[in-house]
Amino acid sequence: MNTQALAVHDNGPEGVYLRGSGAAREWWRVSLSERAHMFRIEHGHGAAGSGAVDIDTVVDLDNLEAKLLKWRREGFVSVAGREDEARAVAAGSRFAMELERAVELQREARAAEQTAPTEAVRIGGVAMPPAPESTPSALVPRINDAYLFTARADDIALDIVENRRVMLIGHTGSGKTSFIEQVAARTGHGVLRANMNGQTTIGDFVGFWTVKGGETVWVDGVLPVAMREGYWLIIDELDFAEPSILAVLTAVLEPNGRLLLKERGNEIVEPHPSFRLFATANAAGAMSAYRHLYQGANLLNEAFLDRWRVYLFDYLSKEEEAEVLRRTLPALTPSIAQTLAAIAADCRAAFAREDLASTFSTRRLIDWAELMLRTGDVERAAGPAIYAKVSAEDAALIRSIIRHHAIFDAGDGASG
Repeated sequence: MNTQALAVHDNGPEGVYLRGSGAAREWWRVSLSERAHMFRIEHGHGAAGSGAVDIDTVVDLDNLEAKLLKWRREGFVSVAGREDEARAVAAGSRFAMELERAVELQREARAAEQTAPTEAVRIGGVAMPPAPESTPSALVPRINDAYLFTARADDIALDIVENRRVMLIGHTGSGKTSFIEQVAARTGHGVLRANMNGQTTIGDFVGFWTVKGGETVWVDGVLPVAMREGYWLIIDELDFAEPSILAVLTAVLEPNGRLLLKERGNEIVEPHPSFRLFATANAAGAMSAYRHLYQGANLLNEAFLDRWRVYLFDYLSKEEEAEVLRRTLPALTPSIAQTLAAIAADCRAAFAREDLASTFSTRRLIDWAELMLRTGDVERAAGPAIYAKVSAEDAALIRSIIRHHAIFDAGDGASG
């Protein structure tokens, strides 16, 4: 008998199975029959063991298994099962209390070790130290005042403070890179980016020898530059990187990892205290199921992924995206912002179903809304912001999604 499927206690199927409470309580009672390998089942209402029994029959084991499965689907729970559930809840409560205590001790230890400087910048609930004053301003991203830091920001910000290697995975246009840039913008850190989508070679990444003024000189790649100068390095689309680049990264990903430049006589590059390393990927880890949507993406093995803190970065919720729209374009009414966010969400769902070949970024949504406010015409604004960027088939589907939301009549309300 499949006791796991039937949720029967260790002593077998005998016992009382209950549904409801009070006058509405209904029960089945199972006991061994006097006949070998047979079971007696009784049915009644009210308190188990009292009141009239309206069903009293004997069944074999196969029929009993079918009965037990049927009772489970109908909401009957064994008395023993309820006792097991109560014990599990109590154990879970103890675990939760112990975890809460451990978290508090960890917070106290962190506070004792490090007092936030008065000039610290707050990202969500985390105080982050500012960059050294020597950081070139040209490398510091521009602050986007409309950017919305959601609840996910705190854990990542703490990882940055603790100098963890952070990888953000998610669909294109979900805001992975802009999140890092906006944290850097507020803390004043310089950012370098390396795009792995066929644009960065191992020489660009690590460095190369070249002839300059009749002399052979070494030119640092983006990785040693960031490590020496204390910049934040974002490796975009890491799942498209060449194997040689991944091999170089492995040593740097270790705690206090250093870079070995074999081409320069095994020179060792020590990381600056402000150096931070980030990566983004579309089809790694939990996103591997979508690899077919990102042709050419490589499989990142678990040993490599275990060297990163990996966060699944989803699109903003409709409510969050509507708030971003209103922060960016205050002329938009809440109703318009919510409708536009709902359209973007439906387009992304179509992309996930593979009905659309391209997704719908927040940047594209804002661009469309800006043009809407300029022209007062939904379709005219969608031309350069959406339709011209996708295939004719995708444009037709997106147009149908827009119309499905019964968006404004001939520009009604679109001008804000």
